[in-house]
Amino acid sequence: MNLEDIAGVAHQPGGTPSGVVVLTHGAGGSRESPLLQRVCDEWARRGWLAVRYNLPYRRRRPKGPPSGSAATDRAGIVEAITLCRELADGPLVAGGHSYGGRLTSMVVAAGDTPVDVLTLFSYPVHPPGKPERPRTEHLPDIAVPTVFTHGTSDPFGTPDELGDAAALIPAPTEIVEITGARHDLGSKTVDVPALAVDAALRLLSGTAGSV
Repeated sequence: MNLEDIAGVAHQPGGTPSGVVVLTHGAGGSRESPLLQRVCDEWARRGWLAVRYNLPYRRRRPKGPPSGSAATDRAGIVEAITLCRELADGPLVAGGHSYGGRLTSMVVAAGDTPVDVLTLFSYPVHPPGKPERPRTEHLPDIAVPTVFTHGTSDPFGTPDELGDAAALIPAPTEIVEITGARHDLGSKTVDVPALAVDAALRLLSGTAGSV
């Protein structure tokens, strides 16, 4: 198995990698997401090997929303993490944007695929306009430090709703709030990738604090 099997793209650091980062995209997106590219560039700049990859539904068709079984997409995440763990020594950070991040968190909650830190971008706490349908039932089973990078104007969850969701995780968590940003985490005032990587590195070193 190699990166082609997961439709993965590797961002190489300048020297020996400090560890590996494995990230995937949101619903309707792909590995070519500008956010994923920028985040992987930032990790590589910090000395990590960073891989962005397509979920199985995106490997089957180039456009459109998720199709088929979410279980198949979760199996694709397990495959990607397992492959990327063999690419370099050191810690492994896994996660993704929205749908991809949520499924990665479910894989981690299942407990059979070890990672060192979970990094979630625009976690979909609930569908837009439907707070009565939370997507948080598995969060109490996550046993690894977790970063949430989230826009304060994200329709998939308010800052308070995200805070309540993060509090369900028994491991250390850190929330990186991006003021005014929506679900795509676009910002003209702050460096979103740098803030997210900073938070993940703090969790790895055990010095996490709220942002």
